[in-house]
Amino acid sequence: MQRVLLVCELLILFVGLPLGYRFSPVRIPALPLLWLVAGYAWWRLSRDGGFDRRRLWNAAPLAGQLKTIVPIFVLVALGIWVGVHWWKPQIEWSFVREHPLLWAVVMVLYPVLSVYPQGILYRAFFMHRYAGMFGDRWGMMVASAVAFAFLHIIFRNSISVVLTFFGGMLFAWRYAETGSLLTSSVEHALYGCWLFTVGLGQYFYHGVWPEPR
Repeated sequence: MQRVLLVCELLILFVGLPLGYRFSPVRIPALPLLWLVAGYAWWRLSRDGGFDRRRLWNAAPLAGQLKTIVPIFVLVALGIWVGVHWWKPQIEWSFVREHPLLWAVVMVLYPVLSVYPQGILYRAFFMHRYAGMFGDRWGMMVASAVAFAFLHIIFRNSISVVLTFFGGMLFAWRYAETGSLLTSSVEHALYGCWLFTVGLGQYFYHGVWPEPR
């Protein structure tokens, strides 16, 4: 019975809610809904005696992990920039050029208001709550990445789904490797802030820009 309830919870949170949001005829602010679901995840983790709550922050591994986080990020960021420049140069640096003050606000608030709640939900909660459902550690990371990518159907484009699957794999691996949600979230924030900066933010947020064409 417990497993059935877990499966139902997983389907509601990670399939039903994104689908409901995607096909809702009413435009609903995404962040408050994210905070609500992440709050539920945090509440569940806080009541779970088998979960080490230190994992929700655990700053100790961060400094040592930067020696791999930074070079990987630099290489991927360069590749993304080259891709944008070649594929759609008209959007390159568009957010910075057209909305510089808003861009600065996003750089500061996005890691706190969006990245960390996503980390609670898709790394700490998902990978602990449903441990054992998807086989070994790699199976769990793939499942986390798939759920994370599926969330991005709400933005109604394939670019966000594809990129977040690969990002989700990296962030899930970093969390599993370090037991530090802070470390995983710092890495997540680097990539997210870069996507907004280089011009791809319009594919990850539908409140500032027109729908991608």
